[in-house]
Amino acid sequence: MIGDVLTSSILFEAIKSQYPQYELHYLINSHTYPVVQHNPYIDKFIFYTPEIEQSKVALLKFAHTLRKEKYNVLIDVYSKLSSNLITLFSGAGTKISKYKPYTSLLYHHAIKYDKSSNPKQGLAIINRLQLLMPLNISTEINYSPKIYLTQTEKEQTKAFLESHQINIDKPLIMISILGSGLLKTYPFEYMAKVLDFIVENKKQVQILFNYIPRQIDEAKTIYNLCEHSTQKAIHFDVYGKNLREFLTITSFCNMLIGNEGGAVNMAKALKIPTFAIFSPWIDKATWNLFENKSNMGVHLKDFKPELYTEPEKKYKKNASKYYQELTPELFYQDLKTFLSNN
Repeated sequence: MIGDVLTSSILFEAIKSQYPQYELHYLINSHTYPVVQHNPYIDKFIFYTPEIEQSKVALLKFAHTLRKEKYNVLIDVYSKLSSNLITLFSGAGTKISKYKPYTSLLYHHAIKYDKSSNPKQGLAIINRLQLLMPLNISTEINYSPKIYLTQTEKEQTKAFLESHQINIDKPLIMISILGSGLLKTYPFEYMAKVLDFIVENKKQVQILFNYIPRQIDEAKTIYNLCEHSTQKAIHFDVYGKNLREFLTITSFCNMLIGNEGGAVNMAKALKIPTFAIFSPWIDKATWNLFENKSNMGVHLKDFKPELYTEPEKKYKKNASKYYQELTPELFYQDLKTFLSNN
């Protein structure tokens, strides 16, 4: 996933800071490349394509190809079946991964991830940095994901926004209007209320939606649920046609508000303030990175902890039911504070 790839990119800066002579390669899903493109700490990208993902034969051939690189060290952030196979055939002298009882024998170092919350960084950051401990690399520095945009991209996007009558000197808010799936998407009628609240409390605001062409019907449904005054503030047809365009457009925004996920993580990497609405089954302690007045997140568990008797992931199948409990009124004051601070 995009957020995972972006967050794991901190390992490269940490390694290069201590060992600038090391050559570092990053194996990622091909569609996630735009979020790490131009990263100066990564020497080579290797792409895990849909064709490899869908064929065991292709995966084995791919793993054998990687063996030719003669890696000294392999760091497997997730320890999934596909990465287990790649590790097995890699021939790397040192293999490091997160601890899983049924795969730990494949690795020289299996690191048990922390579970205690740290709002200053988030467990997603802390646990990735722990993977560097076997290499004696310091994890004390507060590394954060970064996205690298070119000057040409910025100039082209500025012209694009201005051509659509968007004044970049006035408040501009990107809305993460849809999650990666329905189980990570705040109910449409609730999101419309959130948009109405933003327009009511942020004068002269201009609003953009983050969606891709195949999601236009869902985005339009939310738009139609909004008050007429809110609709007037939304520039519905202004959106990024691809991931790099979204990133550059977001870099001109004052903040991003909406569904927690890749868009929120990308905005944070661009140093754009974020207000994230977490799905009821996502662990906030892991993914609410760098929590402060510029990065806020709300979760059903914050308001109704009595509903949770098991870890959040156990509630995935009932996400829709639990989403209904997270009414906008519960976090309006938090959102108002965020709008005032940013």
